[in-house]
Amino acid sequence: MAYKDVYESWKADPDGFWMEQARAIDWDQMPSKALFETEAPVPEWFVDGMVNTCWNAVDRHVEQGRGEQTAIIYDSPVTHTKREIPYVELRNRVATLAGALRAKGVEKGDRVIIYMPMIPEALEAMLACARLGAIHSVVFGGFASHELAVRIDDCKPKAIIAASCGIEPGRVVHYKPLLDGALEQAAHQPDFCVIFQREQEVADLKPGRDVNWHGFQYGVEPAACVPVEGNHPAYILYTSGTTGQPKGVVRPTAGHLVALNWSMKNIYNVDPGDVFWAASDVGWVVGHSYICYAPLIHGNTTVVFEGKPVGTPDAGTFWRVISEHKVKSFFTAPTAFRAIKREDPKGEFVKKHDLSCLKTLYLAGERADPDTINWAAAQLQVPVVDHWWQTETGWAITAIPMGIEEMEIKIGSSGVPMPGYDVQILDEAGQPQGPDTLGAVAIKLPLAPGTLPTLWNAEGRFRNSYLDHFPGYYETGDAGMIDQDGYLYIMARTDDVINVAGHRLSTGGMEEVLADHPDVAECAVIGVSDELKGQLPVGFLCLTKGVNRPEEEIVKECVDMIRDHIGPVAAFKTAVVVDRLPKTRSGKILRGTMVKIADGAEFKTPATIDDPAILDEIREALSRIGYPKG
Repeated sequence: MAYKDVYESWKADPDGFWMEQARAIDWDQMPSKALFETEAPVPEWFVDGMVNTCWNAVDRHVEQGRGEQTAIIYDSPVTHTKREIPYVELRNRVATLAGALRAKGVEKGDRVIIYMPMIPEALEAMLACARLGAIHSVVFGGFASHELAVRIDDCKPKAIIAASCGIEPGRVVHYKPLLDGALEQAAHQPDFCVIFQREQEVADLKPGRDVNWHGFQYGVEPAACVPVEGNHPAYILYTSGTTGQPKGVVRPTAGHLVALNWSMKNIYNVDPGDVFWAASDVGWVVGHSYICYAPLIHGNTTVVFEGKPVGTPDAGTFWRVISEHKVKSFFTAPTAFRAIKREDPKGEFVKKHDLSCLKTLYLAGERADPDTINWAAAQLQVPVVDHWWQTETGWAITAIPMGIEEMEIKIGSSGVPMPGYDVQILDEAGQPQGPDTLGAVAIKLPLAPGTLPTLWNAEGRFRNSYLDHFPGYYETGDAGMIDQDGYLYIMARTDDVINVAGHRLSTGGMEEVLADHPDVAECAVIGVSDELKGQLPVGFLCLTKGVNRPEEEIVKECVDMIRDHIGPVAAFKTAVVVDRLPKTRSGKILRGTMVKIADGAEFKTPATIDDPAILDEIREALSRIGYPKG
């Protein structure tokens, strides 16, 4: 069946389409229908079904005779560790951990915060919560004490599961002191904390509150899977909010199971038993959906990688992992490829590994510039699929569905809408726009299964953030356009569309042009305030390793390129060379913070920033070109 037929079959009968997909999941009680109008702000999925995520991700594969298949490959270049965990061992470990949590009072509906690095025990903690019907909230390991405290006070966990430390290239990150600091700040206190002691650092345990991961599991009765309602929250995942107060995205259990299972074959084109690798972190949504849940639900082998794209030990790490573990589908962020390309522009490391197992590369998390896509496709000789989704949706809104058909890949587009998503481009009045018109990207309600029904304890904020601006639609916060063939182009966050003398221009479109310059490894464009034109674009350029031409020459060529490709209307006259760009730990460029520095506005250093010292470098670079003005 072609993509168009699949999409049309969903549009013609959404309930029938998703009930059919639901049959691939094991239910304790099959739902009577797919879509329900409930008290939630948006319609919900499979509400009267009863189901357990951990059963579907672990136990059923053992019951089906596939217990010896590897469930998790752990590959940690930072600790020089590799191991494989088969499904039967994973089931036993998760059931025992769940039993130990239950013995200390954790039940269905209780919240548990997980604060761990990229180790298999992080997935085991998530699955143990799912086994009990407890609601986990993973906080990125190493997040500052204040940010952890804010999340503790918001979701009020009965327990916290943490590791003693994380390992970064060249340093140990002390998790336990960060956790202790958070609990000193937090008004809410958990009943107990479970600490997984790593051999690189053994943490001090506080008597009466902290228990040892292994010790507290000793002699407990393993827990069975607890069925939960279809709309029972599987987890809460905090995403940064514009107000500085994080937003707790709620993930409903049944829709999550059905949508993720559907996506593994239809989008990522893997079959049960194939090795799938998402190079992300369990602290982000990609880690939830495509390191922990989707691969295991679908019966794949998932890779848990504790390392970096460069420096652990070199720019060939990804290729070693793919080759060694026979990865069929690989998913990462464009920023990882830009880092590799900057270190190894000619792809010398690629040649050292047999990558014949790899069939497709998937990119998401930020806009994938054509230069990065073309470089990756040339090096790996496989299709490179840029696809688009959000923490809020939990899986792809648009993609190229490689398991349905190998459609044309259009460079610069994030593909076509997946079943469940009726994507529209709206003008500021909320009117749908025709092809090739830039506007706000919105999704007609109802949203697809697995997407958020609300924010944790913040329904008013949910309505205000996503529903109120365009009634009848979910507002994505992204700007873009759809072409004649139905392909979506995400051009920028809505606030990255700048207004230059009345012309609405996409900073993402300018970045695409700059990334085409042979000496530019990575770039960002922001809109700064200007008395005359309202806003003006300013470019930041990171150069490829080994370039030793005068910076002024490169800047001038970049200015000329924008003039040639976009025209004088862009008023692009200023760019500056920098060593690196400020990013979140997941690789997103902090353009909003850069704008505030350029405009001389007050700002709070984002909690998600990879290295706060970089903001001083940006401030210094901006001062070289006369910002902030006056």
